[in-house]
Amino acid sequence: MDQDHSAAPLNPVPLVVWALALPMIAMEVVLSLGASGVVGGPQAIGWRIQAVERFGLFPELLKYQWETGGYPLAELSRLVSYVLVHGSFTHALFAVVMLLALGNMVASVFRWWGVLVVFLGSTILGGAAYGLLVPGLRTQLIGAYPGIYGLIGAFTFLIWTRLALVGANRLRAFSLIGMLLAIQLVFGLLFGGGWDWVAEVAGFATGFLASFVVSPGGFARVVQMMRQR
Repeated sequence: MDQDHSAAPLNPVPLVVWALALPMIAMEVVLSLGASGVVGGPQAIGWRIQAVERFGLFPELLKYQWETGGYPLAELSRLVSYVLVHGSFTHALFAVVMLLALGNMVASVFRWWGVLVVFLGSTILGGAAYGLLVPGLRTQLIGAYPGIYGLIGAFTFLIWTRLALVGANRLRAFSLIGMLLAIQLVFGLLFGGGWDWVAEVAGFATGFLASFVVSPGGFARVVQMMRQR
């Protein structure tokens, strides 16, 4: 078989995925350089804490906004901005790698705006679920994982539709999310865990359900597939 030796070894990542990843990369570079003392002087050691306070999603604040009809309105930006800040370099590295990989797979089928809707919608609804559904929660939410789980939801949708078209068991499409949640459960039991999984599960559900609308052909394709069954 002839091979194209001029082809890139890896599939190029679409611009929309880079547009989502680059702000996270830039933020982590600044925070990591500050923590290591390369830039910013001694005060830069506290930049990560300041970034969490500036961009993180605080459940108490979100509950207050819910009660006051959204006020102060400017603070609603935290429903999106929390994805920019991560707890450590490793936390950010895994998030960016997963975003690039999953975003690339989803963007190979979805239009660019569909990828945005899935990621941002999952980020917002995942954050809202975290902030509003867990009573007495005070720990801030940071990191891109609710949006990433939304992309996992979109990827699951793609597998789900393909399995349905060939008459296979569609429940197999949920094996990835099942495995991830099982790993989280084990780590939570061994090392203790927070409530981040609420945001991630809500993000996954948002991404999966949004795919019925934003995927090519959208809901009409799913209806046709069901009729063929």
